[in-house]
Amino acid sequence: MATVTFDQATRLYPGSERPAVDALNLHVGDGEFLVLVGPSGCGKSTSLRMLAGLEDVNAGRILIGDRDVTDVQPKDRDIAMVFQNYALYPHMTVADNMGFALKIAGTPKAEIRTRVEEAAKILDLTQYLDRKPKALSGGQRQRVAMGRAIVRQPQVFLMDEPLSNLDAKLRVQTRTQIASLQRRLGVTTVYVTHDQTEALTMGDRIAVLKDGLLQQVGTPRDMYDTPANVFVAGFIGSPAMNIGTFPVQNGVATLGNASINVPRDAISALGNEDGGKITIGFRPESLDVVPAGSPDSIPVVVNIVEELGSDAFVYGSLARGAVTSGVHVQSGAGDEQVIVRVDPRQVPGKGETINVRIRAGESHLFHAGSGERIAV
Repeated sequence: MATVTFDQATRLYPGSERPAVDALNLHVGDGEFLVLVGPSGCGKSTSLRMLAGLEDVNAGRILIGDRDVTDVQPKDRDIAMVFQNYALYPHMTVADNMGFALKIAGTPKAEIRTRVEEAAKILDLTQYLDRKPKALSGGQRQRVAMGRAIVRQPQVFLMDEPLSNLDAKLRVQTRTQIASLQRRLGVTTVYVTHDQTEALTMGDRIAVLKDGLLQQVGTPRDMYDTPANVFVAGFIGSPAMNIGTFPVQNGVATLGNASINVPRDAISALGNEDGGKITIGFRPESLDVVPAGSPDSIPVVVNIVEELGSDAFVYGSLARGAVTSGVHVQSGAGDEQVIVRVDPRQVPGKGETINVRIRAGESHLFHAGSGERIAV
């Protein structure tokens, strides 16, 4: 197995002024499952293709183990890639698809058959080895694509949104299979997705990209509990974090009649670029529903309730008069919108007003100017 290192790796497409990937510094440990995540156009697939050798590296370098592979041909990098589309040969059987790369490499037929059968057993494909791809379901085709990578026995697996073509239920099932398979094989894996739920549930660590720049690297728990900036805070978590920017006066940020105490260390950390304001994030589960008139409560008008059985989420608008001048609040539902997790057995009705309060110690503080986290 091997480590993977991006050392100031940069990709600038011809005719573009801004790099698609800008000086990426990232180290993937031996046997680690690292997920690259971010919105469309953030550079995650480009990073993967640079590692695969499918995109040129304009500056910096890429290493697999101790070997600099920046200028090495893709076929000589000892990697195997699984694409979003399955890329199976329709005229070949499952067995022939899985073993095709080995056949091209001149591997003996007996060894090819052995490796294919071993991979098929791992992936529960043994009974389908003589079928053509058209006789398989989407999930089975994706497993064949995985098998084609496994039989190569590479140093590194690269996966570019391999679940995007599957339906919701099959995605959940297959992502569990992929994560379990990777841990069983112990192969270093770099996995690209735009789905932060996939990232949180599959990866040993997550790397969040935005506009070609690395925003934060850490475990799923690190990302959720201590996002490095406002972008990561709003991106990681489902439903998204509520984020507001508030003026700070006498150690307190105000939202309507609600007062949010700001630690003294956080106030001391504010600079001129913050303009006397602070950005505060609070997740839907960090809001308690309280009786009307409770101190520091925020009135929210219910727009819609998302009932998930074990959970329920209110998507609501801040009630008229709850927003004062200089205050801006947003969430995954939009501007001046708040998402609240509520008791699924006591769900409010549409149009009803509920009062919520931010739970003490569960808010996240950021600079209003730069968006960077304030460490307190």
